[in-house]
Amino acid sequence: MTVSSDATHDTSGWGVLDDLPGHPMMWVLIFSELTAFGLLLGTFAVARAVDPAGFAADQTRLDVGLAGLNTLVLIASGWLAARAATAARSGRRTAVRGLTAGAIALGALFIGIKLVEYGHEIAGGADPETSIFFTLYFLLTGFHLLHVGLGMVILAVVGWRAAADDVETGAAFWHMVDLVWLVMMPSLYLIR
Repeated sequence: MTVSSDATHDTSGWGVLDDLPGHPMMWVLIFSELTAFGLLLGTFAVARAVDPAGFAADQTRLDVGLAGLNTLVLIASGWLAARAATAARSGRRTAVRGLTAGAIALGALFIGIKLVEYGHEIAGGADPETSIFFTLYFLLTGFHLLHVGLGMVILAVVGWRAAADDVETGAAFWHMVDLVWLVMMPSLYLIR
C-alpha cells in the first residue's frame, strides 16, 4: 500500500493476494490447481460411495508401503524448499541452490518410486481401464506426477536465480504439490 498526501491507494492491484508470500499470480494458479484436484477427489469420493466393495477390493492391490515412503520423500522435499526460501531471504545464494537441488532430487526420487509402483500395478493386471477405481487412481496420481515434474522445473529456475520473491513463489507451488499428496494419499490408499 502506498500512501500519498492526497489519498491512500493500493498500487499492486492484487488485494488479499498481496499478503501471501511469492508472486500473487502463482497463488491464482495454486488456487486453480487446488480446485481441480478437489473436484477430482470429490469425484473419487462419490464413485467410492457408489461402489464401496469394489473400491475396497481394488485398494488392496496398491502398495501402501511405497506410498508411505513417497509421503516421507515429499515432506522432506517440502522442508528443503522452505529452507531454501529462508536462505533466499538471507541472501545466501549458494545455500538456496543446494537446498533447491536437494528438493529437486527428492522430487525425482518421488517420481522414480511412483513409476516403480505403477510398474507393480500394471504387472498385477491393473491399468486405467481395469475399473473406475483404477481409472480415477491413475488420473489423480498421474495429474499429481505432472505437477511434481512442473514443480521441479520451477524449483530449478527459481533456485538458480536465488531471488527471495522467486524462491518463495516456487516454494509455494511445491508446498501445494505436497499438500495435494497429503490429502490424496490417505484418500486413495487408506480410507476404506
